Amino acid sequence: MFDNNQRFGSSDFVLDAAYERGCTFWDTADVYNELIGKWLKRTDKRNGVFIATKFGYYKDDRIINGDPKYVREAANSSLKKLGVSCIDLLYLHADMTHLFRTGKIKHIGLSEVSAATITRIAAVEVGYSPFNLEIEDAQIGVLSVCRELGITLIAYSPLGRGILTSQVKSAADFLGSDFRRVFPKYSDENFPSILKLAEGLKEIGKHHRATGGLVALAWLFAQGHDIIPILGTKEVKYLEENLGALNVKLAPEDLKHIRDYIEMSKVTKGDLYPAWGMDLAYADTPELGKTAVQT
Repeated sequence: MFDNNQRFGSSDFVLDAAYERGCTFWDTADVYNELIGKWLKRTDKRNGVFIATKFGYYKDDRIINGDPKYVREAANSSLKKLGVSCIDLLYLHADMTHLFRTGKIKHIGLSEVSAATITRIAAVEVGYSPFNLEIEDAQIGVLSVCRELGITLIAYSPLGRGILTSQVKSAADFLGSDFRRVFPKYSDENFPSILKLAEGLKEIGKHHRATGGLVALAWLFAQGHDIIPILGTKEVKYLEENLGALNVKLAPEDLKHIRDYIEMSKVTKGDLYPAWGMDLAYADTPELGKTAVQT
């Protein structure tokens, strides 16, 4: 939900505004759960929000740690940082069943896993936007399996990590610390395709008095009620702007034109992550009864 270096004060205003506007599904992670915990302590509104948090990703080692002992440690750490007795939805980013059975979490979710793994879960978080349609791929099968099983899909990066807002014109605009610099989809070679799609969204937006970014969000809302987009922001003004997408009603011909722009731009071609990231995305996990570790 927030930059880990962001001061609590500014985050506090955003959380207040989100709650007041009815945005009560809060997606966070173990590295910044403390921000949410401070807000909950100040407002005493724990029962008014649904908290989804995640754990498991070791950035330095570039691995997903699903060790049963670590799972429990990470979950207990999140409970402490959040200041709550139970987490509504916990993603692995197994010993998940232990946490569920002991009442420390209400639901179990996954982030970027395979279709086979999804069949054993309650919610899935994955990237989805006009910029990234990987989950629609028949070989990956994530979207189709979620819908077959009635599983909610939590869509992160609905604006393609900001790329569909037209604020970035080339890879040279990324600052030295910007992780998008190492992602193939954001390379200089792909920017002509990115700009084509962004321009197409802006063109459709003219008919709705909306920005291209709002059209991208409206497109995601139009994909179905079983998809919940994560509207990440650091400022109240951007939160309010993004919520304006709820008022953008795309007609069937608009949705067709967006698909046409996606196809013509070829922006969805190529890997979203570097090689090490693609090795982790949409991974299979063994069923609990087939694992060697039981505690």
